[in-house]
Amino acid sequence: QVQLVESGGGLVQPGGSLRLSCAASGSRFSISAMGWYRQAPGKQRELVAAITSGGKTTYRNSIKGRFTISRDNAKNTLYLQMNSLKPDDTAVYYCAADGSILNVELGTPRDWGQGTQVTVSS
Repeated sequence: QVQLVESGGGLVQPGGSLRLSCAASGSRFSISAMGWYRQAPGKQRELVAAITSGGKTTYRNSIKGRFTISRDNAKNTLYLQMNSLKPDDTAVYYCAADGSILNVELGTPRDWGQGTQVTVSS
């Protein structure tokens, strides 16, 4: 099991940037597939981006070219760089981990963080 703690959320103006971090504990981080999800009020949680243990990435169409997922296995940390933020990006963002990228992509990863709020507003 991997324990996950997100940070880096906050209030930002449209067009601004934020970088989310997800600190992981446990020895399984480097071999885990990871993902960033988000859930806006009244909406279902959705996968934003995923990354395999080997660094292969996939992205939701609506954020392609604006968000970048990355990982630093030496620091046991997952990142989400978010640029050109829009009001529609407002949501609670969660990181998640699983031994299988398939589970991450299907929305059923084993381990979840507690979430961090991102609000995009002028």
